[in-house]
Amino acid sequence: MKLKSRIIAFFIVVAVLLTIIGTQSKSVVKDINLGLDLQGGFEVLYEVKTLDGKTPTEKDLQATVTAIQERVNVLGVSEPSIQIENGGRVRVQLAGVKDQESARELLSTQANLTFRDVNDKVLLDGSDLKQGGAKDAFNSENGSPIVTLTMKDAQKFGKITKELADKGYPNNMLVIWLDYKKGDSYKKEAAIEQAGGKPKYMSAATVNQPITSTGVEISGNFTVKETKDLAGILNAGSLPVKLKEVYSTSVGAQFGQEALSSTVFAAIIGVLAIFVFMLLVYRLPGVVAIITLTVFTFITLWIFEMINAILTLPGIAALVLGIGMAVDANILMYERMKEEIRVGKTVKQAFVEGSKNSFSAIFDANITTLLAAAVLFVFGVSSVKGFATTLIISILVSFLTAVWGARVLLGLLVNSGYLDNKKTWFGVKKDRIHDSSEGIQTLDLKTKFDRFDFVHTRKRFFAASAIFILAGMVVLGVFKLNLGIDFSSGSRVQIQSEQKLTTEKVSEFLETIDYPATDIVIGGDKSDHAVIRYDKDFNKDDVKIINNAAEKEFGHKASISSVSPAVGKEIAKNAVMALAIAALGIIIYVAIRFEWRMGVGAIVSLLHDVFFMVALFSLFRLEVDMTFIAAVLTVVGYSINDTIVTFDRIRENLHRVKIINTAEELAHIVNKSLRQTLGRSVNTVLTVIVVVVALLLFGAPSITNFSIALLIGLITGMYSSIYIAAQIWYVLKVRQMKKKGGKVNVEKKKREWGSDEPMV
Repeated sequence: MKLKSRIIAFFIVVAVLLTIIGTQSKSVVKDINLGLDLQGGFEVLYEVKTLDGKTPTEKDLQATVTAIQERVNVLGVSEPSIQIENGGRVRVQLAGVKDQESARELLSTQANLTFRDVNDKVLLDGSDLKQGGAKDAFNSENGSPIVTLTMKDAQKFGKITKELADKGYPNNMLVIWLDYKKGDSYKKEAAIEQAGGKPKYMSAATVNQPITSTGVEISGNFTVKETKDLAGILNAGSLPVKLKEVYSTSVGAQFGQEALSSTVFAAIIGVLAIFVFMLLVYRLPGVVAIITLTVFTFITLWIFEMINAILTLPGIAALVLGIGMAVDANILMYERMKEEIRVGKTVKQAFVEGSKNSFSAIFDANITTLLAAAVLFVFGVSSVKGFATTLIISILVSFLTAVWGARVLLGLLVNSGYLDNKKTWFGVKKDRIHDSSEGIQTLDLKTKFDRFDFVHTRKRFFAASAIFILAGMVVLGVFKLNLGIDFSSGSRVQIQSEQKLTTEKVSEFLETIDYPATDIVIGGDKSDHAVIRYDKDFNKDDVKIINNAAEKEFGHKASISSVSPAVGKEIAKNAVMALAIAALGIIIYVAIRFEWRMGVGAIVSLLHDVFFMVALFSLFRLEVDMTFIAAVLTVVGYSINDTIVTFDRIRENLHRVKIINTAEELAHIVNKSLRQTLGRSVNTVLTVIVVVVALLLFGAPSITNFSIALLIGLITGMYSSIYIAAQIWYVLKVRQMKKKGGKVNVEKKKREWGSDEPMV
């Protein structure tokens, strides 16, 4: 029976979805908070110590955050991020701030306001000021910018000013200091210290008579901006602690704009390529996939906007990779449907069976990738957390769209009855469809890969991998790793020019500003970028000098990152711990869901993939930083994804037999399972590789190494799931058979796995 209502419902649902996306996407995208790597700005990690050098309490840290927040409000930054971190640290991220030098100076200034006599005796301090009582104003007589203060106790202020007035000149001066240091004098020539162009000494007023009012006026050679900043600092109160910069990143606005435009363009190219691929390979289901992937992208961005998350450059990459994960779910279901159609089942039957049989693989694969992303979120820093956040959201949303949404939409079409005789619309060639009367099972289907005997050639690939691993060890021993500043500490300066750069030109420029360097790399399509590495970590004054000089010489401020040795060691430690915890979690999960031998195969293949990535990065002297760790954990997710799909099919095919008598029977099942899943593995990896290549060719330079790492990992991941993970399981299983008399009771294994059917 044909039901037009289902066809109509399909088009109504699609029309509603596309209308919502068309009308709301612009406002959603506009309201998303962009990270500093996409719009410029800076990030600073402060190590917090009390004034007497002790570790701060939670109360001290909260007070510090409050004070910094008050200062940030003066800057007018719309979405500041100020967070307390372990180890008594506070991380401040200010995206889109225009004047980075002034902002950093404003944040780190202690703002200890003191009123002193000529002998440096403290008469009043910041605690004597009324909260919020500092205001920027203009002198009523000459119109010059001033700051007015409101004292808490007029009587106390009157007593102090009377004592000064009675002393007579020159001892009747009330000296106002900001950031007073012992040994400084109020005398102008000794007292004015430049910090970003601002004097620490504020003013010295002659007191000729007692002042009994609470109002105080600070005047001097101020600009309007300086009085606004000073009022903000005073209202924020004195920081109860000392702040030391241990990590910082400064990104010029031009770098951010260029990174945003190039990476978005790369993402569009990659996603369009996926759409074309799905349409050509899967026909009608490919159309449904395009619709659900569009909805997936919109919902992911909408969630970002709703939770006020910050979208970073790696976050865009994670979004596009999330589309790849969603495509994988579609491909798994569509490939299973194609198999059911090929054995002669109706389109409706194929839809039901394909949906049911693909769910366990989709579920397990996404759970393991989610585990890797969660570990990355916990141990990652800065933009890497943004990457992990996007990946987690993408995985969760893909369940809604690629799993549930795709089934609902495709179900409306299939159950309408109009597609009963349209089997070729599902990407199946007519000459490959069997009649149901033949009794062909999916295990018996021929594939394009039947000529490959994976099991009996395993020793060749074991040997090849062993040779490559030994070669990799030699490479690592000779070249070591080219560790970025995230792990080795130091500073990284990136300069952009309107004209072609050369190593000699950049070196000469650096020498003129007294920052000579030998580690200079020229890059960019037009050789208009230069990356310089330093062993020392720069402070804010270093950053200011280089930025101002770069802007004057090349037209743009530099992008500068600096990591202290302590933070570098901590990041390296966290990276190793992240990989270890992710690997342990995955092996435990695989062992529980399947069996421990499969867990062993999975973890060996993961270590195999990670080692190859590390060895190739060493060989080609590519920089290893936190984005490399993000790439490694992403590859871990994809690699285990491939492996789980293979193990899931092996488990399913084992369910169809009762007793395995010989190793050859087991080899037959393993070979068949690999052949049946290889098409899906190739298609999935191809779609993701297309995206990665687009990011590599058109994306921002800062994610180039990230893209290269993904490309290496995706290829080795597919290889290892076939030739390492599955083969190790086979070897271990054969050993078990020999110990138990050469047979495996599959009925018993079904009870251990909990069911004689795939999980639904």
